[in-house]
Amino acid sequence: MRFDITWLRFAFHNALRNRRRSLVTVSVAALGTAALLLAGGFAYSTYEGLAQAAARTSGHLIVGTAAHFDKEEDTPLQYGLSNVSQLEKQLLSDAAVRYVLPRVEFSGLISNGDKSTIMLGVGIDANAEFAVKGPFLKVVAGKILEDQKTAEIVLGEALARSLKAAPGSNLTLMVSTTEGALNAIDVNVSGIVTTGIPDIDKRLVYTDIHTAQSLLHTDKVSSLGVFLSEMNATPMAQQRLQQQLPELTIQTWEDQAFFYKSVRDLYNRIFGALGLIISLIVVFVVANAMAMAIIERTRETGSLRAMGTLPAELIRSFSYEGMFLGGSGALLGAAIALTVALLLTVFPVQMPPPPGRSTGYPLMISLDLSMYLLTISGMILLSMLSSALIARRTLHQSVVDALAHT
Repeated sequence: MRFDITWLRFAFHNALRNRRRSLVTVSVAALGTAALLLAGGFAYSTYEGLAQAAARTSGHLIVGTAAHFDKEEDTPLQYGLSNVSQLEKQLLSDAAVRYVLPRVEFSGLISNGDKSTIMLGVGIDANAEFAVKGPFLKVVAGKILEDQKTAEIVLGEALARSLKAAPGSNLTLMVSTTEGALNAIDVNVSGIVTTGIPDIDKRLVYTDIHTAQSLLHTDKVSSLGVFLSEMNATPMAQQRLQQQLPELTIQTWEDQAFFYKSVRDLYNRIFGALGLIISLIVVFVVANAMAMAIIERTRETGSLRAMGTLPAELIRSFSYEGMFLGGSGALLGAAIALTVALLLTVFPVQMPPPPGRSTGYPLMISLDLSMYLLTISGMILLSMLSSALIARRTLHQSVVDALAHT
């Protein structure tokens, strides 16, 4: 143990011999580490935001018939759920379940009398749906749905603009019922909302579930959205509920979050390539610094070998030196990344809207302990390996040639 500590001290003092070169090496390692951690933190933050948005849209779990997920319906709610009240009680008996929200999905036409356009309607539990969605659904004008005797709707912002509708306007919904007949109902616009996605806002109509069922002439619902106490409970809750309801299919939010999967796969490729490039730059910088240090100390290493020092011991010393340089840079880079992440919570920066969306979002950097430990450990390990490799290739010359080096 004393031998190792001696070589560690020896490597530490050697790292300080050329302070300018060491400072440059540490700076590059710090910048590389900070870039990796900030990029990774941004990716994790994006994943988390998209996951929360997807889960709040559909529910952590979605309960429906197998045909509802796999087949196209010939008539509305052909593969819908019956006995909804009994299913809700059974689902709420699970300790992890907080809310069970029924949804009726339908399509048709919406008209202001002069203009008609296609709509994608959703019948919801007016008391709970908007509370669960939280910040992922913004009220632009008016108010959200309330349980009233009059039929009310909430429009997407782009659809309201297309129909020249405002809170208080009267519109008409026209759909095909579950029997295939046409039905229409006059409704009052309660409010206008935006999801931040223009393509959805052009067609979006929310109404309470009773109005939707009356319009379609049915007592069925399309599916049940199950909202859990926490995201991590999703896999276990799915297994438990699937055992209780073997005749139904229970999917997770991720099964239907196609946008989330696409962004995650894209970011994984981008930041994976970025991480590889930065790691290679750090390795080459550390290797170059160690190569210069080894060449400058050729006569010194020759003297040590002449006194009985083994090449393996010298390689270990140089790898320790690389460890100090890479480790110092990694720790400094982690401190920089942590500082930037904390500053962004105090001084928020608004990002521009991403493709396909109309609203921006605050720039957030997630702080993940495992990511920090993995990145720091990886930088230290790469620095040690590159230093050991350079030292091994350089120390192969004979002791006489090393002592005669000028």
